[in-house]
Amino acid sequence: MEITTNQVLWGMLLTLLAGLSTGIGSCLAFFSDRSNTRFLSVSLGFSGGVMIYISMVELLASSHAKLSALYGHRPGALYATAAFFGGIGLAMLIDKLIPPYENPHEVRKVEEMTHPHHKDRLIRSGILFALALAVHNFPEGMATFIAALDNPMTGISIAVAIAIHNIPEGITVSVPVYFATGSRKKAFTISFLSGLAEPVGALAAWLFLMPFLSETLMTLIFALVAGIMVFISFDELLPLAEEYGEHHLTVYGLVIGMLVMALVLAM
Repeated sequence: MEITTNQVLWGMLLTLLAGLSTGIGSCLAFFSDRSNTRFLSVSLGFSGGVMIYISMVELLASSHAKLSALYGHRPGALYATAAFFGGIGLAMLIDKLIPPYENPHEVRKVEEMTHPHHKDRLIRSGILFALALAVHNFPEGMATFIAALDNPMTGISIAVAIAIHNIPEGITVSVPVYFATGSRKKAFTISFLSGLAEPVGALAAWLFLMPFLSETLMTLIFALVAGIMVFISFDELLPLAEEYGEHHLTVYGLVIGMLVMALVLAM
């Protein structure tokens, strides 16, 4: 299928902006003794609502319809289902390979990291968090880029949702480094670099997938991306939102995210 230069550039820009949102988390950590957990809870719920809705209603449904048209109803449905659960399996594997303490998706508030006992251990934790975050961000960058190639609005929606959930991860990366070194610049730099895994993922998709990109492969990738995002939402975003705030705040954010996404897709 034919992809224009503008589509590629737009996809790259979206993944770059999503990845660099880790820097927002760093700034919040530096200039506030207390994280605004209620706002963060609603925001993470909103992000989860956007990702779940767009995955199930747009990406998976589109993949199912296109593959059914290409290969028949039953084979098409099976291909889409296999790709969707393959995406869930890939996300589970990545999460399994990273120990919980070194996983940036394990909830940690700013307050929990402000009384260091050993600076060496703290700086090591920050670097490990950054590496773990980079591993998680790589497929997210690929997902945003591929979605943007097909539909710019879908790409924007995914990028916004990923950017929101990257903010607390920026806090997780930067705070240990900051309290170990006393350097805002060093902490921000490490957090910033970990976020660059998003555009690197997009670049990898462009270099290695573009030569083989066909309608079938693109459609299968949509279902794969849907699986990855659904797993991220249920395993990371929504539990994280509840840890940061109240149950109802998370649900309100979730519903608002779904509503906004539904209105965007309807326009």
